Amino acid sequence: MSNTKGKKIGILTAGGDCPGLNAAIRGVGKTAIVEYGMQVYGFSSGFLGMINQEYRELQETELSGILTLGGTILGTSREKPFKEDKKQFNKIDKPKLIRKHYDEMGLDALVVIGGNGTQRTASKLAKEGLNIIGLPKTIDNDVWGTDVTFGFDSAVTIATDAIDRLHSTANSHKRIMVIEVMGHHAGWLALYSGLAGGGDVILIPEIEYDEKVVANYLLRRAQNKKPYSIVVVAEGIKHKKGKSAAQHISDMIEAETELEARQTILGYIQRGGSPSPMDRLLATRYGASAVEMISKGEFGVMVALKDNKIIGMPLEEVADKLRTVPTDHHMIVNSRKMDVCFGDGKRL
Repeated sequence: MSNTKGKKIGILTAGGDCPGLNAAIRGVGKTAIVEYGMQVYGFSSGFLGMINQEYRELQETELSGILTLGGTILGTSREKPFKEDKKQFNKIDKPKLIRKHYDEMGLDALVVIGGNGTQRTASKLAKEGLNIIGLPKTIDNDVWGTDVTFGFDSAVTIATDAIDRLHSTANSHKRIMVIEVMGHHAGWLALYSGLAGGGDVILIPEIEYDEKVVANYLLRRAQNKKPYSIVVVAEGIKHKKGKSAAQHISDMIEAETELEARQTILGYIQRGGSPSPMDRLLATRYGASAVEMISKGEFGVMVALKDNKIIGMPLEEVADKLRTVPTDHHMIVNSRKMDVCFGDGKRL
């Protein structure tokens, strides 16, 4: 503790909000203050806070009671300091400004909490000479280098609950219910919630689907006296421009099968609310581990979980990579054996 007492660390949350951000802030802050005697400064609205010098020192007392809260007490933004702003009249060198403010504050390290875009920025800031530690968060679970991001478990729970409720309506009206979940270009959320919610068809970006295969599968279910079907689609699947993925699939089903289909788009509800117990634990673990790394002088890394062990994954390896669902993932292989359709016509 003697080597760390009085050290100053900054913390910010960037990109989209997700459950567990406050738990991570608490994990970083309490560990830094209580165990290591550090001073902790929270920056407002992601990287904008560093650019505009909007920050405050976080006291241990205000970190109590935030574990269960959704959102982020620091606020967030999608500011990308390395991206050129063509609309800006007076060009500002944002990375240079961040470095200047970092040095003026006398920060010893900066903890950056965010998804893919945020970790990319973190990697670039590390190359500029800042002592950076990244924490992976996103409901999409698509950050490369870690087995899981916090926020994902909460989103799976919310999406699964929604699918559970749609079973009742689908059965009552003998309809096909199409539910669209988030995930950008990765299908983790659709795969996990689809399987947990008993989805009959699950369409993810990683597996190219055939509309005829989906239609024939749903017709076969109807002919086999199965009164309704649940179709879970990831927002990132191939679909017509001007339509959502759910609308595209719903329209296609009605056109190809003459069966009645209805769509539901979960949207931002997946990102809100209190984090699940698993996300509270994971975010806390990531936060505490970040401070451990700072105390040891390990920088330029993202806190990651590999085989349930915390490691420091080099940020330069994480940047510009995407963690997508392998098409031979054990959950896909096992689900095919139970006649779940992934739209490609494969049985096993």
